[in-house]
Amino acid sequence: MNIFRFAGDMTHLFSVLVLLLKIHTIKSCAGVSLKTQELYALVFITRYLDIFTDFISFYNTIMKLIFLGSSMSIVWYMRRHKIVRRSYDKDQDTFRHYFLVLPCLLLALLIHEKFTFKEIMWSFSLYLEAVAILPQLVLLQRTRNIDNLTGQYVLLLGAYRALYILNWIYRYFTEPHYIHWIPWIAGLIQTLLYADFFYYYFQSWKNNKKLELPA
Repeated sequence: MNIFRFAGDMTHLFSVLVLLLKIHTIKSCAGVSLKTQELYALVFITRYLDIFTDFISFYNTIMKLIFLGSSMSIVWYMRRHKIVRRSYDKDQDTFRHYFLVLPCLLLALLIHEKFTFKEIMWSFSLYLEAVAILPQLVLLQRTRNIDNLTGQYVLLLGAYRALYILNWIYRYFTEPHYIHWIPWIAGLIQTLLYADFFYYYFQSWKNNKKLELPA
């Protein structure tokens, strides 16, 4: 554990809390992509298959449970909650997210660290997480008018991955033989996908204007 890893975890946690705050208190999921949330639920389910078999630390187990529980509860809210689901804009959230799943699975079968079920699922979760934000970004471009909580949620998600890159750099220079190409490349691709959003977010903040993305 180092400061960059901890900051990344906390930023990721705050992003989830911001989204849950929006959904639970405002009873609205407007501007939130259900497709992205379903992909994230799949990411955590496949990544944390070892949650009841491999104990690393109390902190690690708690974080796994939080991300598993929160991702599935968000999907439930958007699909089943009688008030929240009315605000979901399925006509705009039309990204065919299932087209992302199969290529990521095939890539995991081809490129992995060990040919075991858990390792393949771990690689799959990394590849899928790298592109899971795409339906959300497409939805924001279509709706253009983005509320503060949704914008903060996406910003925090991008910041979490950027902090993890700093964590990997730190560990590369401080730990012997620390080389993990799969999470490094997947994380870099994921961070680059946020670049456009970061630019328009900080432009809106600098000019004190409401955040809008170009169509």
